[in-house]
Amino acid sequence: MQRDLGRVMQAEYVIVGAGSAGCAMAYRLSQAGHSVIVIEFGGTDAGPFIQMPAALSYPMNMKRYDWGYSSEPEPHLNNRRLACPRGKVIGGSSSINGMVYVRGHAKDFDHWAESGADGWSYSDVLPYYKRMESWDSGGHGGDPDWRGKDGPLHVTRGPRDNPLFKAFVEAGKQAGYHTTGDYNGAQQEGFGPMEQTVHKGRRWSAANAYLRPALKNGKCTVVSALAEKVVIKDGRATGVQVSGGDVIEATREVILAASSINSPKLLMLSGIGPAKHLAAHSIEVIADRAGVGQNLQDHLELYIQMAASQPITLYKHWNLFSKALIGAQWLFTKTGLGASNQFESAAFVRSKAGVEYPDIQYHFLPIAVRYDGQASAEGHGFQAHVGPMRSPSRGAVTLRSNDPNDAPKIAFNYMSTPQDWEDFRTCIRLTREVFAQKAFAPFVKHEIQPGADVQSDAELDAFIAEHAESAYHPCGTCKMGRVDDPMAVVDPECRVIGVEGLRVADSSIFPRITNGNLNGPSIMVGEKAADHILGVDMLPKSNERPWLHPDWEHQQR
Repeated sequence: MQRDLGRVMQAEYVIVGAGSAGCAMAYRLSQAGHSVIVIEFGGTDAGPFIQMPAALSYPMNMKRYDWGYSSEPEPHLNNRRLACPRGKVIGGSSSINGMVYVRGHAKDFDHWAESGADGWSYSDVLPYYKRMESWDSGGHGGDPDWRGKDGPLHVTRGPRDNPLFKAFVEAGKQAGYHTTGDYNGAQQEGFGPMEQTVHKGRRWSAANAYLRPALKNGKCTVVSALAEKVVIKDGRATGVQVSGGDVIEATREVILAASSINSPKLLMLSGIGPAKHLAAHSIEVIADRAGVGQNLQDHLELYIQMAASQPITLYKHWNLFSKALIGAQWLFTKTGLGASNQFESAAFVRSKAGVEYPDIQYHFLPIAVRYDGQASAEGHGFQAHVGPMRSPSRGAVTLRSNDPNDAPKIAFNYMSTPQDWEDFRTCIRLTREVFAQKAFAPFVKHEIQPGADVQSDAELDAFIAEHAESAYHPCGTCKMGRVDDPMAVVDPECRVIGVEGLRVADSSIFPRITNGNLNGPSIMVGEKAADHILGVDMLPKSNERPWLHPDWEHQQR
């Protein structure tokens, strides 16, 4: 799949990064007849650790597939360094993520448009979501009119066989919340089934959905190399210098899709960014853009873990023999427990009256386990991952040095406002209320984490400071906005302001983080950016009207 560099190479479009957005653009641009070179430092995504959905905790913790970034010590979280995995592999982070598929709330994109990303409102982006999806509810309901039927990205739902998945939704209902048959349809708010990028039992990454078809049309090539900087001549991007000093030339445009961590790093190494910061690292300033690397956002989350009174959780498979059986069944038939990420029920709720649309997300999992694959010492259990959606905290990605091999400095500045703490305490208390409903009575033994004795604000704050983890949704570091916005890095057509022939299209351009997991919106950005790059008419706007709680101003549920 990958070609090593032995000579000067040239294409109309050079894309840096074979991740979620990069693969989508490679597919659309090559499909339109243009030559495309994708530069990807990571290697192949072949093998069961990536392709088997239930094995998701493995690639995320393997140096072979992950850049291995971590934050600087976070001052508000006991100076912990939090993991910040980014995919270093074909498919990028879509090859190592949890495969959860969320579009984001309609109001998220309306906010983008209001803040200067003209043409990115929900009515503008919904047609791109439909174009990219092949949606199959698996007989679990949903909103077919809101969904795509024949796109490259397969979106499915798990079988939801474990009774705990239904108990979670029923408990939400008993607590007074709405249910929703499709949080990616008209109504995000409520409890219901979760969606995953899985197809015929395999992880359906951007590589499987977009890059492999692109490579078959003869117009797209993947080059294995480390992008060191964008070559800019007379104010125009003409190519990308890669490890070894070779230059891959772009006769039309260079497009950065290297992640919200590596895209700003690459811009700064190329002389585009805050002038003082670049000068401090002896980098010649080509475009003084104060916003490069700023506006860093993420979702934090906690696991609220319960010990189970019945041996019905996935813990019964937490042994080598059972794992081997599940692995063998998956290898030969692509079925069984190995064919799902096990996130099969979800919820989006509002934290209080007066919040217009959901600001809390739940992932429900029928085992008590950490992202690194460590099971709870309690044995049988289950957990809800919960966290606020719109933290006011902002961080930054900055250069450690001018050496392209050095990891950048990543300072999220998590939990830096009083609202963050209030929001997280609310998350914990609302979750406890859900687990206390009748639907869970047959299954709950006791609370493992935080533990029933952790009740006061101060006790909860201490728990949050020690246990909050990233949900791995970094974004915002090359903000999209109007040309006269001093903090905008790209305009609404993803063009880097101040340089010709250069775009950025990945999660770094999000003006503000969207509700839920970011893989879906990142692919959508690649889809829509491709039309901007091609200079074709945008897909016609949608007239669909999303559901909002009719009395959101006065009711929390």
